[in-house]
Amino acid sequence: MKVLVSDKLADVGIKMFEETEGIDVDVNTGLSPEELRSIIGNYDALVIRSATKVTQEILEAAPQLKVIGRAGIGLDNVDILAATKQGVVVMNTPEGNVITTAEHAIAMMLALSRNIPQGTASLKEGRWEKKKLQGKEVFGKTIGVLGYGRIGSIVADRAFGLKMRVIVHDPYASREMVEQKGFELVSLEEFCEQSDYITIHVPKMKETLNFINKEVFDKMKPGVMIVHCARGGIVNENDLADALKSGKVGGAALDVFETEPPGRSALFEFENVICTPHLGASTAEAQTNVAVAVSQQIIRYLKTSTIINAVNVPSVTGEALTRLRPYLTLAERMGALQAQLGQGAPKELNIRYAGDFSSLDLTPITTAALKGMLTPFLKDEVNFINAPVIAKERGIKVVESRSAEAEDYNTLITLETMASEGSGKISGTIFGKHEPRIVRINDFRLEVVPEGHLLLVHNEDKPGAIGSIGTVLGKHKVNIARMYVGQEKDGKRNIIFLDTDTTTSPEALKELKALPMVKSVVPLEL
Repeated sequence: MKVLVSDKLADVGIKMFEETEGIDVDVNTGLSPEELRSIIGNYDALVIRSATKVTQEILEAAPQLKVIGRAGIGLDNVDILAATKQGVVVMNTPEGNVITTAEHAIAMMLALSRNIPQGTASLKEGRWEKKKLQGKEVFGKTIGVLGYGRIGSIVADRAFGLKMRVIVHDPYASREMVEQKGFELVSLEEFCEQSDYITIHVPKMKETLNFINKEVFDKMKPGVMIVHCARGGIVNENDLADALKSGKVGGAALDVFETEPPGRSALFEFENVICTPHLGASTAEAQTNVAVAVSQQIIRYLKTSTIINAVNVPSVTGEALTRLRPYLTLAERMGALQAQLGQGAPKELNIRYAGDFSSLDLTPITTAALKGMLTPFLKDEVNFINAPVIAKERGIKVVESRSAEAEDYNTLITLETMASEGSGKISGTIFGKHEPRIVRINDFRLEVVPEGHLLLVHNEDKPGAIGSIGTVLGKHKVNIARMYVGQEKDGKRNIIFLDTDTTTSPEALKELKALPMVKSVVPLEL
């Protein structure tokens, strides 16, 4: 079996492949997409970091590819849906560089506070600018940690050790979990008003693009210090430049940028901005950790079919996976749908299995539901291995139950979530042998194929309502591929699922929400 390493990997990882009988490894970095596409068909496994882009076109040229391994966490550069459809396992190494990235954020905060880069530069240029470069203590200051995942929680712990007051904003974190560590869980408004320092640790996804923008900067305390070691694009760089210019932001420490490398940036003109070239995970220890982890995972998969840290396949035998796959897909998408319907931080998940599940191990299905529920908030941090652990860490209680009766279906899975802002219930089943369907959402009964770009619309059950929705979407060049309608028992409201060929623009969403017979519109991605 042949392994291609297309991005730089620590030598220890390469050596592990070389010393494994039956595996040949080629190291070929810096390939263009065309060059990669021309050779990928010869390989069973691909090892990447962030440089290689594994697109649908690359995957279509790789008929014998079995597994992709990412030495690190982020998988923005992999088309996971295309890989899954082609039967390619996608793995990452979520634990290998969390401490390194957290330590970098703390280092950046201290360097920013004490003007260390500026002091180094001025001394090397022959200047002694002691008064000009006076800094500030972090002791007793309030640090706001945006995002309480694996990295954010470590940053909070380290800052607490520096005797800082730690506040956290994460709509999906458990208050009990945060307060148990001595921190405070606050609203976004309180977070902005109280933070002397803000450090960002949320994943990059649709909901967090440009999340830190002019509107958020305007709410912040004057002179706030920004530390950004997450992903480029979460902070709007033009709005940050304006906030630095006005003095609203007293300084910024940046490890990531909207475009990398960024070239010349207006941010580089500010003396109170320090920056590094995406070094968050760049330590010898971290690179060794992720190289060893990804090599071990791929070797075990190629030699024994053992799946570790996969983001698109649970760790089960091939025979069991064949039987479970439709239910795994259904449960994961039900979990993702439940999370996107917006009830806040989940506190309890009740999973009811009704019908003929007697011959199936339900544990992987429950894990798939948890992974689906957590992925919209944590993205690549969560996989089929660590989803139950992360749920436990976040104080989410998981309750399973079974019954022999499944109403009108052979089998029925129901997820009922209790969350900080309400509760919700979703039921789903398998049509035929392989076709997942959502058949109930709260009090609405319907049949939805859970995939693609979806719009969930609550509207009054009156003539013209559906027509007005179609008119708005047509105006904005959004094609409706499928439409599903469910009705409340009292007949006063409809629920409409629209499956569209493309995502719906913010302008179209705003216009839909303004329609007189539309009560709410929620865009969903499955």
